[in-house]
Parts: sequence; structure tokens; C-alpha cells
Amino acid sequence: MLEPQNGPGEARGDDDLILSVEDLAVHFPLGGGLFGRGRRLLRAVDGVHLKLKRGECLGLVGESGSGKSTVALSILGLVTPTRGRIVLDGQVVTSRPSGDRKALARTVQMVFQDPYASLNPRQTVRRTLEDPLRVHGVTARSEIEDRVATMLRHVGLRPEQADRYPHEFSGGQRQRIGIARALILNPRIVICDEPVSALDVSIRAQIINLLLELKDTLGLSYIMISHDLGVVEHMSDRVAVMYLGRIVENGDWREIFERPAHPYTQALIAAIPDPLHHAPLATTGGDLPNPLNPPNGCAFSPRCRYAEDVCRREPGPVLETRPDGHAVRCWRADEISGRVALALGEEAHR
Repeated sequence: MLEPQNGPGEARGDDDLILSVEDLAVHFPLGGGLFGRGRRLLRAVDGVHLKLKRGECLGLVGESGSGKSTVALSILGLVTPTRGRIVLDGQVVTSRPSGDRKALARTVQMVFQDPYASLNPRQTVRRTLEDPLRVHGVTARSEIEDRVATMLRHVGLRPEQADRYPHEFSGGQRQRIGIARALILNPRIVICDEPVSALDVSIRAQIINLLLELKDTLGLSYIMISHDLGVVEHMSDRVAVMYLGRIVENGDWREIFERPAHPYTQALIAAIPDPLHHAPLATTGGDLPNPLNPPNGCAFSPRCRYAEDVCRREPGPVLETRPDGHAVRCWRADEISGRVALALGEEAHR
């Protein structure tokens, strides 16, 4: 039976970290002829720093191709970093042998985007939930049955539904099964990779509320990967914004949504279908640049209405956390955040 790792409402100090990602880079060599001549380097992730506290939900947002899922796969041990290190609960996991991935799986699990594609159509729900337990050394039949039944109840399903196959469930129910599979090993961290984007709008709120309930009940820590800032705003304690393999802004969720200081963050917030904040924010056009041929200077400069010569010439400044916990990688961050604050102030007095 699952037990809470960290009771809801417990204080989380700055030193209460369960995960630290330090200068993470993942580069993939592509192409090349004889002896590797002409080979190019895809910098999928390039110098990412992240911290996750116990019982916290960190939102990791950005367009498709920004590197969010590659960060997740590195944390799960499924992609080998080019450089950097990942510290999990005080232990450096990037230097462990590949055989230790089973131990890592008991600590970090993932909920996938498409619940139907992530489930084996030839396996019953019972088999889907039992197999991870057996692989990780749980052999007592009574314990396996008890943990499967308990987990199904946790996610809002009935134990008698365990003998059905994935096609016999709705999309929302299949995602509940995916959540149950992620939690059956009693992990401490769950990475949610677009967990509601494949679901009907009417079902999304149910799954989001289920994830929040499980987070408090079981003392879980989440990394919520999404391009939908509406979902991230509802779930996250802190938010990190990725663009072309780098974090360009991070901080408390309220600070990010109410006083975004990077033009890319402003554009993402402006794209929320029904934004809560109506101050005029930056919009952007065009697509994400080719990561094999990134632009000079700031990677966002070709799409940024605030861009100046320095932006096109020099990369953004080092991402440094301010006293308020807000960090931005932008040459004009102070000016831009000041404009947002002024616009919000004018709207409040209308």
C-alpha cells in the first residue's frame, strides 16, 4: 500500500530539494560521411538548471522542440547527458552504472501524453499494474493484489475493472490507468508529459484535479511538462520557461503569470485562450528556429519585437536568480517587466 512521502502542508525550506539538475546539456550528432566529416550537432538541451522541492509542482513550458521532453528523459535515465549532472535526493544519478536504472525507476516515473499509445492493448489492466511490481521484487500474491486494488481506487477506478483491456475504457479512464501504472512503484517524483492534451476538454479538469489530489495525499513532487500555460497556471508552484534548449525565465507561478519579464513568456501567456490577465503583452510570429542552425545572439531575437542590436549580437545574460526568486535571460528584462507592471497598474485603476 502506498504511503505519503511528505505530508501535505509540511514546510518546504530552500534546502528541501528532492531533485537538482545542474548545467544539463544533451547534444545529438547528426549526419556526417566518412570519418564523421560534415557531421552537425543538435543541441537539444544546452545548459539547463532546475530545482524541485519535495511536495512541489514545477511547470516546464515551451513550444514543441524546445527541449522539455529531452530534459525529462535525462532525469529518467533514458538519455545520457553530454554534460552536467542530476542529483536525486542527495545522490548523483548521472554517474551511476546503467544497471541502476531499475533503482531510479522506483523514484521517478512518468505519465505520458497519449494514454492509449502508452498502454499495451494485449494486456489487461491487472497485468499492466502487476508486471512492474514483479520486476521490482514484489512476489507475494496477496501483496500484489492489494496494491493493485488500492491503486485503482486511488485513481477513481474499481478493482473489478482490473480484468478489462485498454480498448474497453474511455480516454479519461485510460489516462487514470496510466497514472496508476506510474504510481504503483510508490515513486517520489512523477513527470507528467502533456498529461491532458490528448483528452476531451470536459475530461481535462477531472484528470488535473486527480493529479492535484494524489500529489497532496501521497506527498508527490511533480514536473508538469506542457505548452498549455492554462494547465500549468492551475497546477504549478513554480514555472520554468524553455526556448531552444535553454531556460529563459523561471520563478514563482504568480510572478511569472502576473509580471512576465521575457518576451517569449509574454507571448505564451498572451496565447492562452481565455487569459486571466488582460494587460497588453508581447505577441510573436514565426516558428521555432532550426536548432541545427540557431540565430546569432539571443535565440529569440528574430521573433522578438523588443530586439535591439545587442540582442542580435550577444546571447542573453546568464540566468541569475533575483532576491524575489525570479530569474530571466534577457538583455531588456528590467525594462520589459516595468512596462508590464505599468500596464497592470493602469488596468487596475480602470
